[in-house]
Amino acid sequence: MALIGGAVFFTRDNSRESDLGEIASIEMVDGKQIINMSAKGGYSPRIVNAKAGVDTIIKMKTEGTFDCSASLVIPEISYQKLLSPTGVEEILISKDKAKGTMQGLCSMGMYNFQIRFN
Repeated sequence: MALIGGAVFFTRDNSRESDLGEIASIEMVDGKQIINMSAKGGYSPRIVNAKAGVDTIIKMKTEGTFDCSASLVIPEISYQKLLSPTGVEEILISKDKAKGTMQGLCSMGMYNFQIRFN
């Protein structure tokens, strides 16, 4: 039994865990923080560390996205939209809202991401 359990542990799919370690592409342009993310089968990266108190734009890229991650909700900024299957949606976050932890999720709550403003 221990051998089977060990084999399952070491051969399981760790792709979800690796999503947590992916580093977001963040750049400063004209005094605004740009966070590049993607939506397809979930959101990537799942955790973003960003600077607090700065006007922020999330550039959410879709490419053949037909799953529920296309239905994006960000409660803290009252954002709710069905994203285009392919393209880039720019989501504005004012500097007064860019604080603490902001959660984004699909309308079903299956997929989510966090932006941690520090």
